Amino acid sequence: MPLDVHIIECLEDNYAYLLRCANSGRTVIVDTPDPDKILEEAGKIGWDIDEIWNTHHHWDHAGGNDKIREATGAKVVAAASEADKIGHVDRMVSHGDYLRVGENEAEVLDVGGHTSGHVAFYFGGADTVFTGDTLFNLGCGRMFEGDPEQFLTSLQRLKHLPGATSVYCGHEYTVKNGEFALTVDPDNTLLQAYVQMAKEKRARNEPTVPSTIRAERGANPFLRWDDPVLRSRLNMDEARDAEVFAELRRRKDAF
Repeated sequence: MPLDVHIIECLEDNYAYLLRCANSGRTVIVDTPDPDKILEEAGKIGWDIDEIWNTHHHWDHAGGNDKIREATGAKVVAAASEADKIGHVDRMVSHGDYLRVGENEAEVLDVGGHTSGHVAFYFGGADTVFTGDTLFNLGCGRMFEGDPEQFLTSLQRLKHLPGATSVYCGHEYTVKNGEFALTVDPDNTLLQAYVQMAKEKRARNEPTVPSTIRAERGANPFLRWDDPVLRSRLNMDEARDAEVFAELRRRKDAF
């Protein structure tokens, strides 16, 4: 079914996403970094916000819930395991639950690691996933609450989505992520082209989202833990997958 996505650039480098069913007009906002900007954008395009979906509890993803809820009457949907940290939640969801934006159905995916209860929203019929701070273009989120095994499981879940799936992430970090990625995978021609494209888009002040699962599989080191060339460069040919991921995350944290 048709799913319209309106990208809203918020704060310094956040993204929020207005989702609208083209047939029913039902509208959802994924994450609420800047409620004033979101309400302004929704008003400009004439979309009434019916629901708020939070990927995780951090303030720059859920901090605008109350103001938007009070202005629109929108219902808040969030992970059951993070509801106490988010505050007012009308519907608590868990992995495998389904949500709807009009005629469009989204599956809730457990993608914990950045926060323990982080979720993503996958619209299989629209080939679209909203990954919050779990999977970025050419990167992944910091491991604030999870552990390497949990985070790896989450990334595996996203990596195995269909390659054509559009990926909408929570921040504009692509160029910086790409600069790091080139330090661990410098001969990857897909990565080289991706970074160049990202730099050109940012020079034009254009967002680098969405990416695709296929593009991330080919260029994002955090989805390439099993690549023998990358493992060799890390001197981790025989290491467990979670160990390779943890080393990549350690290096990125220090980059």
